Amino acid sequence: MELRQLQYFIEVAKREHVTEAANAMHVAQSAVSRQIYNLEQELGVDLFVREGRNVRLTPIGEVFLQHVEEAMKVLEKAKREVEEFLDPEQGTVRIGFPSSMANYTLPTCISAFREKYPKVKFKFRQGSYHYLIDSVITGKVDMALIGPLPKNNPKLKTEILFLEKIVALLPESHPLANQKEIKLNQLRKDPFVLFPQGFGLHELVVNACRQNGFEPDVAFEGKDIDAIKGLVSAGLGVTLIPEISLIDSKPRATKKVFIVEPEVTRTVGIITPSDRELLPTEKIFYEFLKDFFKVLSGYY
Repeated sequence: MELRQLQYFIEVAKREHVTEAANAMHVAQSAVSRQIYNLEQELGVDLFVREGRNVRLTPIGEVFLQHVEEAMKVLEKAKREVEEFLDPEQGTVRIGFPSSMANYTLPTCISAFREKYPKVKFKFRQGSYHYLIDSVITGKVDMALIGPLPKNNPKLKTEILFLEKIVALLPESHPLANQKEIKLNQLRKDPFVLFPQGFGLHELVVNACRQNGFEPDVAFEGKDIDAIKGLVSAGLGVTLIPEISLIDSKPRATKKVFIVEPEVTRTVGIITPSDRELLPTEKIFYEFLKDFFKVLSGYY
């Protein structure tokens, strides 16, 4: 059984098409077909059912795929450990983050980190709150920036980086737009523009409203913070978002208003898996994040 065979097998299983898998791997279709045939002969079972030009995994093929993917993760981790042992400052960090941190928070800390460690590479994965938690637990990413930090999850280690202030973003035509401060309860009759369910900010805003005696009227939802800002700019509703997300990109025809009763905040931090130690490059970045936000804690 060769590593190349397993790579071909995973690609064919993913695409359910031999030709497409061959094209993706820049090899001849005949080479992929031959390696899959050799693998099946060695195992003594059919891994695929042929359906015209397409293929699909047999039940035992699905079982084999799960084990092969786990084995490939182990091999990739071993390869990374060797590379980073030789030179931690040239490794790769796989990090997840939510849309609300895409415009300012993450780029700012990555830029500062690259000034000290210019050869470190990053692989980014953006997603919802629960998606990021699952990605860390399953090893799709090494760590994730997230807010608020999940509580009492034995599969995760958590580290608070800073406390983030949440503000109201209103259309400039809104009756309260010229106020410096408002009570959250004053928005009870307004349509809200929020992230969908499953996103941390959605749950935070809904819970804050409920604690103040009303259910927010969610008129529009968007998975991207710029889309949410745009809907508010168009006068279609109000939203609550991190103040820091407005530093470089406050949309036209909107007003930022502070919420003072109650003050709405969220803890922002980093999560890592509890069942493994960070690799050398990951440790460098992890410690950098803690120091970086400690310095900026006065600002945040």
